[in-house]
Amino acid sequence: MLFHQLFDKNSSTYTYLIASAKGREALIIDPVLENIEQYIKLLNELDLKLVKVIDTHIHADHITAASKLKDATNCTTIMGEHTPSDTVEIKVKDDEIIYVDKLEIKVIYTPGHTKDSYSFLMNDYLFSGDTLLINGTGRTDFQGGNSKDSYNSIFNRLLKLPEETLLYPAHDYNGQTVSTIGKEKKFNPRLQVNSVNEYIDIMNNLNLSKPKLMDINVASNIKLGAT
Repeated sequence: MLFHQLFDKNSSTYTYLIASAKGREALIIDPVLENIEQYIKLLNELDLKLVKVIDTHIHADHITAASKLKDATNCTTIMGEHTPSDTVEIKVKDDEIIYVDKLEIKVIYTPGHTKDSYSFLMNDYLFSGDTLLINGTGRTDFQGGNSKDSYNSIFNRLLKLPEETLLYPAHDYNGQTVSTIGKEKKFNPRLQVNSVNEYIDIMNNLNLSKPKLMDINVASNIKLGAT
């Protein structure tokens, strides 16, 4: 299997390129508009055909490259069925399977950070979007976010996965690239709670500033970054 984790410094976003082998079909998760040339170059170098691109949710801190990648490669755009985007081609449901060549990616609905947040599981690779981060969890104070939903998505869905499952989030702000479900259970400070109310209290008191250009980014991402 080919697996590339790419990083956007401006938004601290991780993008993932996955394929079963060189010269085969490929999938990209959470692409950033400013890096589209990097993605195209990598696809060409590996002789890959991009067939599907997934956004884990409507992002607030960057603009997706989904629409531009579709224009460049004729790939199919995918999001979860709760997305407010009317331009996404395929809207997948909880527990559905996405097929790319010989790869199978399971869809997991994980609302909380936003109401349209989804995670994606491929073998023992979990692409958690902003739902579960390394030593953190996605904020829940805008875009239909809900702390109780976040708790349920994390504790009742993601943390039920095998502890050796590799965690690949959509963001990291401290140079961390990968974790495991087991490590997050033990060491993630927001998960060391005894009740949903305790978690809600933590999330309601983060006092974070909103992302720069949030309104512009969200409006553009509802159109998959199309101009």
